[in-house]
Order: sequence, then structure tokens, then C-alpha cells
Amino acid sequence: MQRDDKERIVSESFRKGTTGSIYETLRQSIMNLELYPGSRVTETELAQHFGVSRTPVREALQRLAVEGYLTIRPKHGCYILQLDVFELAEYYDVRVGLELEGIALMGQRIPYREVAQLAEDWDPEQARYGMSGSEEFKDAEELFHIRLAELCGNPILVQYLRDVNNHIRIVRRLGLPDQDSVMQTYREHHEICQRILANDMDGAAVMLRAHIHESQAKSREVTLAQLQMRRRERALGTDAGSDSATPGTLPAN
Repeated sequence: MQRDDKERIVSESFRKGTTGSIYETLRQSIMNLELYPGSRVTETELAQHFGVSRTPVREALQRLAVEGYLTIRPKHGCYILQLDVFELAEYYDVRVGLELEGIALMGQRIPYREVAQLAEDWDPEQARYGMSGSEEFKDAEELFHIRLAELCGNPILVQYLRDVNNHIRIVRRLGLPDQDSVMQTYREHHEICQRILANDMDGAAVMLRAHIHESQAKSREVTLAQLQMRRRERALGTDAGSDSATPGTLPAN
């Protein structure tokens, strides 16, 4: 391997590592509402804050945009996703409709083996997720609903559900799940699968609807509490009234 090739590979590896680090720092700042909903960030100020070029910053921002954490407006900067509780309620309504339709479609030909695997994955006696950290559990919880939708055999429905998830992912991940809520999720996921396996699609739909509505209520409560706390902090801080998330609002490097 030529020396130039080695240097290029090392440089590329370093850049990817830097992008990942910036992405994770920004994502956590958005999740913690340190980057306030609706506030503006730019590649230039973030590059200065992290002490890097704009390229890894741009790549991190693009990834965050794909995942629904912010919106990129060319020549204007990036805007952190707004948390409008009324709009979020509308997204949850769409989510419920999509997931219930998925259950109805699945009832036409139940993929027993795949549903049985989901039931096993979420057996409360096994409790594989949520023990090593809330992020692992929340990733698994979201994936369960996507996987359940995939089993209905309609990829367009699944894509719409993914799009909805991009809009509500922040509020679904606010707050730390306690052990009781983790185990309740296990029981409900497991029971939904068991009802499908018993060909009780109506029962599965009723339980799924209740499960999502309870999650929505908890997310709304946590979102309002977090927003109220951050508003108080901003009112007491020097950036009160500003719509720009300055580098000073980010964790120190």
C-alpha cells in the first residue's frame, strides 16, 4: 500500500470518528433540550466550537436531519425540531392508525414464526433490554413497533411509520425509564404478540392502541416538564429571548 493511500485511509477514519463524536454530542444536547427546540445552529459556529473543519460537522448535521432531530435550511442554518404538543398529538394519531392497520393486514396471513420470535424477545422473564442503559431500551422499543409493522407485508405503511417516528423520536426518548415502566413495556409487547399468535387480532389491536396512548401521555407529561424547566433556565440566562443556540449552550469539549 502506498504511503499516500495509508494517509488517506487514516485521515478518512479520523474524520468518520470525529463525525460520530460530533453527532453523538449534538444528539444528546438535543435530547436534553440543551439545544432548545426551534433554535438555530450553523456549521461555522459548531466547527469553531468543536475545533474542526466544517466537513465532519456537516455530515453530523445531515445524519441528525435524516433522523428527524433538526431541519436543514440551505443558506439559513439548521433548526432544532420544534416540540409542539398539539402537532405531536396529531403525529401520534397517525402512528396509531398505521400500527392498527398493520395489525389488521397481518390478520390476513399471520407470520407465526416471526411473531413468536418477537414474543420471545420481549418475554418479561428474559428482560434483555433496558438493563444496561435507557438508550438501548428505547432503541429496542421503537424497533419492536417497526418490526411488528413490517410483518404486515406492506412496505409503504412501514415507511410512513418510520417517517412519523422521525417526528416523535425526541419526545419518546425524553426522561429515563424506571424499572417498573421497562417491565410493563415487556409485558405489553409480549401480550400483544401472544394475542396475535392466538389469532385474536381485535384483542391485539385494543392492547396496542392502549399501549401507544399510554406512551403518548407519558411523553407529553415529560415534554411539558422539560420545556418548562428549560424556559426558566433560559429566562435566567444571558441568551433569554434568542433563537440562536450559541456554542456556549453545548457541552464543553
